[in-house]
Amino acid sequence: MNYIEHIGKYFIMLRQVFKKPQRGRVFYEAVVREIDELGLKSLGIIMFISFFIGGVIALQTALNINSPFIPKYLIGFATKRSIILEFAPTFCSIILAGKVGSYITSSIGAMRVTEQIDALEVMGINSLNHLVLPKVIATLFFYPFLLILAIFLGILGGYFAGFVSGMFSSVDYIYGVQLEFDGFLVFYAFVKTMIFAFLIATVPSYHGYYVKGGSIAVGKASTQSVVWTIILIVIANYILTQLLLT
Repeated sequence: MNYIEHIGKYFIMLRQVFKKPQRGRVFYEAVVREIDELGLKSLGIIMFISFFIGGVIALQTALNINSPFIPKYLIGFATKRSIILEFAPTFCSIILAGKVGSYITSSIGAMRVTEQIDALEVMGINSLNHLVLPKVIATLFFYPFLLILAIFLGILGGYFAGFVSGMFSSVDYIYGVQLEFDGFLVFYAFVKTMIFAFLIATVPSYHGYYVKGGSIAVGKASTQSVVWTIILIVIANYILTQLLLT
């Protein structure tokens, strides 16, 4: 029953979030600020992880192809498919759930325990719309760019791993990457990223907005928000795979 209560409060929160913003200029400035906080400041970790994950995938694929009857270009093909289907959208979203989710929960939770949200409500401002909607728009707008960057750097990391280790040739790898390009798989990755971005923005906001207590409660809420965001990302990943790829 406690879970049902939280689900109900979450959807009630979403109804308040998507009401029309009261002041256009203030809202625009909030969106730009959130793009910087939630998107631009996540570029470094996404670039680092994507590059080395691509290298690891390529090396592990090469190590598991021992038969001389299996062409080496399948290393590039498998690396490309793995990065587009799973590692770029899902793995990077899980990383962002930890980094961005904890930030969102702690920032909104701090405003709750210091009664800043109560002050917004007293002034007649829809606090949920004011605090959460810019975060939702910022993640939905910017995270597809992070996906493109993650795919590119992941494939580049695989190429670099082959060049350094000498386990497969660059020509075979590039041929495998170019082999049988399927645009629907990229569309599938974009759909997953958009849904994951929505979860990353709203679930931590829910935990931060409804936190009760002091600074210790904010810390606990940050941990819970990261855990539940990752759980929901994994569940959504399974459902989307079942719906779109089967």
